[in-house]
Amino acid sequence: MAYARTRDNSRKPTISVRTLEPDYMVFELKNTDPSSANALRRAMVAEVPTIAIDLVEMENNTTVLNDEFLAHRLGLIPLVSRNAVYWKRPFEWSGDNDIIETAFSLDVMCEQEGVMDVTSNDLVPLEPDAGVVPVNYHSATEKPIVICKLRRGQHLKLVARARKGIGKDHAKFIPVATAVFQYKAQITLSASAMADMTDDEKQAFVHSDPSKTFKFNPITRMIEVENEESYMYDEECVVKARELGRPDLVTIRQVQDHFIFRVEGTGVLEVKSIVRQGIEILHKKCVDLETLAREAVAIAKGQPLPERAPAAGSDMGPGGGHMDQMGGGQDMGPGGHMGMGGGDMGPGGHMGGMYGGPPGPYGGGPGMGMYR
Repeated sequence: MAYARTRDNSRKPTISVRTLEPDYMVFELKNTDPSSANALRRAMVAEVPTIAIDLVEMENNTTVLNDEFLAHRLGLIPLVSRNAVYWKRPFEWSGDNDIIETAFSLDVMCEQEGVMDVTSNDLVPLEPDAGVVPVNYHSATEKPIVICKLRRGQHLKLVARARKGIGKDHAKFIPVATAVFQYKAQITLSASAMADMTDDEKQAFVHSDPSKTFKFNPITRMIEVENEESYMYDEECVVKARELGRPDLVTIRQVQDHFIFRVEGTGVLEVKSIVRQGIEILHKKCVDLETLAREAVAIAKGQPLPERAPAAGSDMGPGGGHMDQMGGGQDMGPGGHMGMGGGDMGPGGHMGGMYGGPPGPYGGGPGMGMYR
């Protein structure tokens, strides 16, 4: 496979939108390298915050599914997350004005013969003003998500608490169904090679590509490229050209600085918001990296450290790095991401400690997250 790259010293990436719908977007990213394109894809998948059910308090469950199974299914129900950017994650809590969680109640009993579906429409928001409900909640056109099924006499009663998180923490927080990109293909056909081919050979070449990239024009009796973007880089057509004794018939290159993104959302956020937040997250990481690099140079030269912004909202705030015990900042919270002073996994933290430590201000205690 050959590669092609457009040399441009300015290195100014550009985005052009082809298709924009609430839950689907196709756009082109140009003038950047594959690592940057993949970084954007990973940011959209793993670092854009959403809201999902994170804690389930079971009061009565006589269904055929055990508590942990139901808690897992509840966690995977997509919730509208437009307000997620204003929320705080449990280890970021700093005051009573911070929004940490919202709750839903579910109380369903089957009193009839046959099978009864318990769905996402049966979740009742205890704080309606929070604006967090299941996607397609009581929609007239879309079916709800089935949580479980009940027979006569079976009862399910619980309280589910939804919190903010990112896909890096758990897959239930991922805001996209798919986020993929492909290299722009550059396909060149040789007219001189085609001149010596019969119509049957040309038809055989066209049909050798399963993705229907080429077509045979009966008027000009030439092979034409119908859709470059449909090519899957399987090289079936290249192999066929060799079999026909025409290895120079087609040349295919990947343009290494031109990418086509396709992003499909789950409904928790509009796709344009997911893409925008992904770009903002990458920008913040670059700014943080530049700041840390300047500090490292200053330390190496024995110079005083330059002024920094306050730790709030920073992944690497003063007082600790990503794995520090007493770090600060957005990703960290007092105690650090894996710290011992109330961090995400520390005693008294969001999950109550790795070994069931004392409860923190918003959850924790014995048990590990989804169910206690």
